[in-house]
Amino acid sequence: MNLRLASALSVVFHPLLLPSYLFLLILYYLPPEAVSLPLEARWYVLLMVFLTTFLLPTLGTLLMRQAKVVKSMTMEEREDRRWPFLLAAACYTVTTFLFFKQPYLDRIFFVVMGLITATVYLALVINQFWKISAHSIGLGGGLGILLLLHGWLPEPVLVYPIVACLVVSGAVLSARLALGAHTENQVYIGYFLGFMIGISLWGFAF
Repeated sequence: MNLRLASALSVVFHPLLLPSYLFLLILYYLPPEAVSLPLEARWYVLLMVFLTTFLLPTLGTLLMRQAKVVKSMTMEEREDRRWPFLLAAACYTVTTFLFFKQPYLDRIFFVVMGLITATVYLALVINQFWKISAHSIGLGGGLGILLLLHGWLPEPVLVYPIVACLVVSGAVLSARLALGAHTENQVYIGYFLGFMIGISLWGFAF
């Protein structure tokens, strides 16, 4: 794969952006019966997800870079990932808690955000011992969540997004390998573990 394309794919499908993509799909693609929140209020939820799962962790990591807590924003070294991962986990936990505490928000928001947060904690824990691919965990978790929602919904509306996720996953995983950011084990194991968390609530009534 061309290295420029590989870099672009790694940025566009950065793990911190995946929650925003997923909630964009939930808020504006799922059938009306799946989300009761009024259409005019949904952008507030999307904005909150973007701010707390992408902007705040990114700004925090930039500050860590300036303070030389991390060596680079790409965080090639496993040790550089510890504090950014911890910050992301904290931000994601707060978002999940906020979704849980607001009675007017659909339960699907809390469930999906909780599963996403679980993948972040998985990456945080494994990173203490091994440099696993956060891109792979995020995409695997995203696929698992899409399949989970597909099983819960009365109509097969998520077939195309699931296929798209598979295509994107293949491209991004190939990109991470082409850039030499991870080994095959780090990529494939990360994808499998993320997928297992994403689909972990299969069989539970929503």
